[in-house]
Amino acid sequence: MAKKLTKKQVDHILQRLLRERERALRSLGQFDELAKMSAEQNDSDLYSYSDHIADLGTDAMEREKMLLFASKEGRYLYRVEEALRRLYKEPKTFGMCHNCGNPIDFERLDALPHARYCLDCKLKEEQDAA
Repeated sequence: MAKKLTKKQVDHILQRLLRERERALRSLGQFDELAKMSAEQNDSDLYSYSDHIADLGTDAMEREKMLLFASKEGRYLYRVEEALRRLYKEPKTFGMCHNCGNPIDFERLDALPHARYCLDCKLKEEQDAA
């Protein structure tokens, strides 16, 4: 059975969450820059109508992939922000499973700092969903 997190472990997880948040924000900023460049390029492409239809399809697929990655990164950022809110709002209960109330292993939180469930409960949830 996992032990409750120590102050040092909570501080470590806090730093991990802050780094993950910064990385996700940077990544979303890059997606934003790419989207702006793509929009500017599309505006200039209106004047050059010699694009092959396959090129147009490739461009559309690349934009779609970029939007999917940005959406995934946005959801990840939301989970990280939610974990930070839990940590700041209720530091005594941070790291406790939302399902069974047992402590979440430090190793799990170190690997996935926004985890809300212990490994047993997460595995059970995934088995029930299958």
